[in-house]
Parts: sequence; structure tokens; C-alpha cells
Amino acid sequence: MADQRAKLTWTEDQIPVSDRFDDPYYSLQNGLEETRHVFLAGNDLPARFTPGFHIAELGFGTGLNLLTVWSEWEKSGQTGPLRFTSFEAFPMAAEDMRHALAAFPELHPWSNRFLTHWTGCECKLETLQFEVIIGDARATLPNWAAAADAWFLDGFSPAKNPELWGADLMQEVAIHTVTGGTAATYTAAGFVRRGLEDAGFNVTRTPGYGRKRHMTRAHKA
Repeated sequence: MADQRAKLTWTEDQIPVSDRFDDPYYSLQNGLEETRHVFLAGNDLPARFTPGFHIAELGFGTGLNLLTVWSEWEKSGQTGPLRFTSFEAFPMAAEDMRHALAAFPELHPWSNRFLTHWTGCECKLETLQFEVIIGDARATLPNWAAAADAWFLDGFSPAKNPELWGADLMQEVAIHTVTGGTAATYTAAGFVRRGLEDAGFNVTRTPGYGRKRHMTRAHKA
């Protein structure tokens, strides 16, 4: 496992940057607001929350997306568990996750609980059933037996990590999405949008967060 750990460098503002992909793990402007804009609003959450709701994600990173949506799940009054599955090739060490998440004090009630119960592959709590599937998503996702209500497509930049945005993988995302399910991502790269469209999603380009002019939302009819 050691050689599969995320290798990262910290900016002066203590934002983690992947050494492998030369890309920050979240927005240099405000990672929490980026998550809310792209992944929550992009999937019409929390309005769509229902008991048993299942979110899947390409690229777990620091866990910021998970903790943001879990906090909203609890605030919305849901008492059963949010189901959340991430696919991650290079998991971040727990101490690095703690360091990164310290930048978001608003989420500390959730990040502290998560890290206390985090085993490195799962976290099971009364209101959260989380699993990370470690490995190349191109190999692991086809073997996944479930289907998500919503997808967070959050790999590193398509220009720097194209393997996580290819047409074959977008097809697998569609296969593992329920009818009426959605996907959202911060990128509006043409080949990503075409891949989602070819996989059967209705794709819309919408305003992005911060310096990103556009992002992508997708709906599986």
C-alpha cells in the first residue's frame, strides 16, 4: 500500500497539491464553496435526499466532498445512513486528510467523527455508510455491483489525469447510475461532455465556480 499512497506538497496556504498530477485537491479560492456549488447544487442536493440515497465518486482525495454532503444530510433531518462509495487509486494518509480538513472549521463536527471511525477503507456510523474502493477505477468500477443516485466526478484535471475521464469509464458511470440519476463535475472539457452524452446522459454546461467559467451537469433519463 505504501507506494500507492498519495504524494503531495502543501502550498503556503496549506492547500494540498498532488505531486503525481501537479494539481490541487480543491479550489485555491474556497474548496468548501466549490464543493457546494459543483457537487451539491450540480446534483440538486440536498433537495433530492431520500432514505437510502447513494452517492458515488471518482476521486476521494481529502474527503471534503463526502463530509460536505454528509453534513447537509444530517442537517436535512435524515436519520438513516447516507450511502457513499468512492473510487480512489492513490488514497491520502489519514494524517494528511486531517491536515487538509483543518482548513474547514465549519466541518469539524463531521471531520472529527469521520476520522475517529475511519479504518482506511470504510467508515460506518448511524448516519453514514462509507466505503472507498482502492485501485484504478477503470478496473474496479466495472466490477461494482451497485448503482448510484448521484455521481461526483472529481478526478484531477482532465488535461493532467485523462485516464479518469475517458469514454469507457463514463460508460461505466452511466451503467452504474439509476434511471433518473445525475452526475456533476467541475470540468466542461469537450471530450468529457461527449463521453457522458455518448453514454446516455443528457448533458448541460452551466456556470462554474470561481475562475472556472463552466462546469458540467448530467442526467440519466
